[in-house]
Amino acid sequence: MSRAVHRLKVVLNHLDHNACIQALPTSEQNVAYFQPLALRYSNDNDVLTPEQRISYEENGFLLIKNLVSEDDIERFKAAFERICRREVVVPGLVVMRDVSIAKSEFVPDQKAVSKLQDFQEDPELFRYCSLPNILKYVQCFTGPNIMAMHTMLINKPPDSGNKTSRHPMHQDLHYFPFRPADRIVCAWTAMEKVNRQNGCLVVLPGTHTGSLKEHDYPQWEGGVNKMYHGIHDYDPQHPRVHLEMEKGDTVFFHPLLIHGSGMNQTQGFRKAISCHYAGADCYYIDVKGTTQENIEKEVKEIAARKFAVDDSLTFQDTWAVRGRLVQGDRISL
Repeated sequence: MSRAVHRLKVVLNHLDHNACIQALPTSEQNVAYFQPLALRYSNDNDVLTPEQRISYEENGFLLIKNLVSEDDIERFKAAFERICRREVVVPGLVVMRDVSIAKSEFVPDQKAVSKLQDFQEDPELFRYCSLPNILKYVQCFTGPNIMAMHTMLINKPPDSGNKTSRHPMHQDLHYFPFRPADRIVCAWTAMEKVNRQNGCLVVLPGTHTGSLKEHDYPQWEGGVNKMYHGIHDYDPQHPRVHLEMEKGDTVFFHPLLIHGSGMNQTQGFRKAISCHYAGADCYYIDVKGTTQENIEKEVKEIAARKFAVDDSLTFQDTWAVRGRLVQGDRISL
């Protein structure tokens, strides 16, 4: 047991106090004062162990093994395939194809689809966002009132040779006009074995304690997928962790954690399903004059084309219509 974990166990019941006072048994006049180990990034609700809370505090991510059942994952796969075959139409759903195949002849099959976004109107896929096993951990970071804000099913294709299947290093908060960041968390579940060969997530531990960095499209020779913004100035020498996962494993991570994914160097598709959650008492911000102006402009342009709306639609509006309450009360978002 590390010293930090031991200390946390000692003071865990006193985290809400400014200081703790302990009388030493040798003398009434000998009094020791110490500051409790205050944890910024998680809530004390008896779900996470002290070791898990310390790990998330230091690293910005937490991997839970075998959290989602095989039956649920197979049901999510079946729902994905129905959408790819155009057997169902889901309002508001964004269907994306890898840039390397985007201009090829469309075939209504999952091989033509690299990602689904905003599946909140599909009852089967959105069921992922309300799984009790997922929400049990989500509330450790968001609090008890939880909004599901952004949904994705990623179907990373075999790389075409242009390295377009990789995802540049980025921070998810770049896309979000709501705060505080510490009450936002992503749940990302492997739908099959995920490793370095098929493009697992790679994270830079501890970067969640920094600030939001400037993002834009990377200058990649083979092209880059739409909305795949990357960080300009992260330290490439920063230690990194490749999150190799088994089917059903789920990683929870902070929106400022720098992460990305490598190429899929196999002949199969690598599937994962995810949802970004926020505390229902989070609030919207104006991103004008910040590094997020470029993504605001791009999102509004896409929304205008897709839904034929005018400039009165705000960046915040595009998120408000997607957010869904999954636990507790809807407060601000």
